Amino acid sequence: MKGLVIKNTGSWYTVRTDEGRLVESKIKGNFRLRDIRSTNPIAVGDRVKLELNPEGTAFISEIEDRKNYMIRKASNLSKQSHIIAANIDQAMLIVTVNYPITTTVFIDRFLATAEAYNVGVRLIFNKTDRFRQADREAMEKLIALYTGIDYPCFRLCARSGEGMEALKEELRDKITLLSGHSGVGKSTIINKLAPEANLKTGTISEYHNKGMHTTTFSEMIALPGGGYLIDTPGIKGFGTFELEDTEISHYFREIFACSGGCKFGNCTHRHEPGCAVLQAVHEETISLSRYKSYLSILKDREESKYREEY
Repeated sequence: MKGLVIKNTGSWYTVRTDEGRLVESKIKGNFRLRDIRSTNPIAVGDRVKLELNPEGTAFISEIEDRKNYMIRKASNLSKQSHIIAANIDQAMLIVTVNYPITTTVFIDRFLATAEAYNVGVRLIFNKTDRFRQADREAMEKLIALYTGIDYPCFRLCARSGEGMEALKEELRDKITLLSGHSGVGKSTIINKLAPEANLKTGTISEYHNKGMHTTTFSEMIALPGGGYLIDTPGIKGFGTFELEDTEISHYFREIFACSGGCKFGNCTHRHEPGCAVLQAVHEETISLSRYKSYLSILKDREESKYREEY
């Protein structure tokens, strides 16, 4: 029997079989012996093979090949990864320039990983109703930056519904990963898109300007107009995983496009003479914030760690 993993609550997985039945499942004992360096070898969105038990539960005995997935370094700073979701058509990163703040380093790490694993990303700038003039100016600068390198951006106020219709069209008939920091409004957005989900919404700590976790597990939610959302717990930091030093620049679109003009083919874009990327940063045709994000990933690779504020 085969099916789709639609929910992960830790050791248990809810699988919707091809016949439409929901089966609570666990990983078969020898599954973890395979060469999978992940805290969760199976993720929401995976296609799996089941072996049914007499009591109505099942063991997951096999996972089908994935077309793609999103992955990050496990938050316990181990050498393991955490697979966020698998077999997705696109990802939407919910961004807030305030209440709480989403840093450009966090955005860029998410985008670089998506590039590496062949996942298209759209940036959703939420909570526009709360922004002061300075916040709005910061948002418009970010939108100009990311649309300039071909990442679609959307302005959204989930509470009032402004921008929701345009968002619905982007989601129609697609499997979409919804991600972002805690407190950026993911649950509010999902409740607007799929009211029957009735997700709990949280509040922002005014002192720390950070969100509190409300989603504690990953789940695939059906949309009334067609398509699915994969809701995931809020991410505090985004540590990149399995990105080789020589490949990291490939996942920054504008840096990769510019690197053909470098004097040396193995240029790291840090100190080499005749580096076209450094020249572009100096001339401000490549954003300094994007370049710093690139350097931060290289530094993490050298130190084998990442800092959670990213």
